[in-house]
Amino acid sequence: MSELVLTRPVSALAESIENVVHFTARLFTWSYLLLIAVILTQVILRKVFNNGQIALEELQWHLYAIGVLFGLSYAEIKGSHVRVDIFYQRFNRKTKAWVDILAVTLFLWPFMYVIFTHSLDFVYESWRVSERSNSPSGLPGRWLIKSIIPYSAALLSVAGLARLLRAFALLTDGKNNGNQ
Repeated sequence: MSELVLTRPVSALAESIENVVHFTARLFTWSYLLLIAVILTQVILRKVFNNGQIALEELQWHLYAIGVLFGLSYAEIKGSHVRVDIFYQRFNRKTKAWVDILAVTLFLWPFMYVIFTHSLDFVYESWRVSERSNSPSGLPGRWLIKSIIPYSAALLSVAGLARLLRAFALLTDGKNNGNQ
């Protein structure tokens, strides 16, 4: 876990943002329990009764997508996302703060901007045609799962803002020096 996140310099706005991200992550964490139940049901139906259900298989994909898409923003606020820790772990806190600032502004935000803007037409078209599974026994309402894409991209962007605010707080707060 990132030392910058562990030291958590004071930033009321960052704290508020992180509370929203944390609440959202907790809300969608339950999708993993539902995912396990759906997987078990599908396995039992397929192996015991030789009757797998396409709708359950599609539901597995949707639940997994929900967990991953909202888990990304949670990983961002907790500093548990993937990065090249072989270098990062050796940096002092101020250097880590600069790396975080550059990573958010040069990589995270531009990528989330592209994902967000391009997903809007994708979602709109899905809603417009009331998209459903191509399989006759598949799930209706595919537009619902697609609607999560721009929301999760926005949430990850906002989580990046919280990280940025904490990095700036660490750099500008000489007396506190980020030891909270």
